[in-house]
Amino acid sequence: MTNSDSPIIFWFRRDLRITDNPGFHAACATGRPVVPVFLHDEGVERLGAAPKFRLGLGIAAFAAELERLGSALILRRGPALQALQSLVEEIGAGAVWWSRGYDPVSVTRDAGVKSWFKDHDVDARSFAGHLLFEPWNVKTGAGGYYKVYSPFWRAVCQQDVGPALPAPLRLAKPSHWPNSDALSSWHMDAQMNRAVPIVTRYQSPGEAAALAKLDLFISDRINDYKKNRDFPALDATSDLSEHFSLGELSPRIAWHRAQEAVRVGSAGAEHFLKELVWREFAYHLMFNSPHILDRNWRVEWDDFPWSADETNPDFVRWCRGQTGVPMVDAAMREMYVTGRMHNRARMISASYLTKHLMVHWKLGMDWFADCLTDWDPAANAMGWQWVAGSGPDAAPYFRVFNPETQAGKFDPDRAYIDRWIAQRQEHPMHTALEFFDAVPRSWGLNPGGMYLSPGVSLDSGRKRALAAYSTAFPPRPDAKLA
Repeated sequence: MTNSDSPIIFWFRRDLRITDNPGFHAACATGRPVVPVFLHDEGVERLGAAPKFRLGLGIAAFAAELERLGSALILRRGPALQALQSLVEEIGAGAVWWSRGYDPVSVTRDAGVKSWFKDHDVDARSFAGHLLFEPWNVKTGAGGYYKVYSPFWRAVCQQDVGPALPAPLRLAKPSHWPNSDALSSWHMDAQMNRAVPIVTRYQSPGEAAALAKLDLFISDRINDYKKNRDFPALDATSDLSEHFSLGELSPRIAWHRAQEAVRVGSAGAEHFLKELVWREFAYHLMFNSPHILDRNWRVEWDDFPWSADETNPDFVRWCRGQTGVPMVDAAMREMYVTGRMHNRARMISASYLTKHLMVHWKLGMDWFADCLTDWDPAANAMGWQWVAGSGPDAAPYFRVFNPETQAGKFDPDRAYIDRWIAQRQEHPMHTALEFFDAVPRSWGLNPGGMYLSPGVSLDSGRKRALAAYSTAFPPRPDAKLA
């Protein structure tokens, strides 16, 4: 079946782009017919509401781009192996190729797909493309994996990532196209309910939008990136997280553009490179220690007295942006309106949940996995465990962010807080009012309601956290509690 004329099925997943997509580039370079496919498989079934909604937008944008090239994106629903088996049979495909995934579900699924097709004389191959460095290729001097970011950065910062590959100019078509599901039949936005029209306005799906954002960032923002990136009211970040999450932008293209900025003397360019490598580090950890996704990375935290009760009133108030702590509530409300949250705000809200409120990081991680349109399995897990103290390369676990101090430093004129919190303002901004139209009606929230006082005061919450740390991890004589 693997003759030189048989079609190649290219199975797209989190690589919704045509530029610098190594596997897709290789398939097109054969000259054989290429059938692009996206599957609503077991991986998609597990997605939370906001990531699934954003994926639907990304699929629509990518399908339009393929159509512009004279091709088509075939959509099928069902377990990956069964769906691919049917497609191979229908079109007489001799090959099934794809870009690698690195989370445990993808690794297990893909290994099964590859094994079955190889046993049945179908060429099954996986390619790099989602990362700059394959996780198994970056090793310590002892041959293990890195558990601390700084040496990981030093190990990869001078490595050659290779040139970016151009987009194919044309795709050879099969003699006949297989049937495709209608994307609308998948109802990717169903769980978003009434938030759909609001959150949609803040999305920019597709490769073209990603490349345009990268151009804007390199030309207008990267020089001041390190200086301004922690101020959530400023347009100072790359705003590329949604595109990296779905592979709408090649990390290699971003790497090369940032390297060019370093060479011309841009002050913030190296820091952006370090953020790209921080993403790589998250995948390096997830691949080599997959328990980071659902268990404490440091086993000594397994008996720490976090609350894991989803009905805990403190957790419920945090989820609804009703803690009474403005910086935390602003962060949560930004997420419900835009599908994203500024990184500094993520750290503050996560610290408040896991430390002041003593709620288990996994509850917060799972809530973000349902609410973020830029959700990424590796980054989400590592970020939460880093803040909570249970993860690798964590900030001193006993450091407790004070949301008021953080607001004074990074939102001194309350521009971010006022953007997202309507209460206590005579004329709230439309962004703050949109929150009440986006959240479930069952929450019973309205802009005329009172702004609540904190259920747990910052001082008492900090003292409770430090007392728990002292009991669980008796401090060394030289340790200083923050």
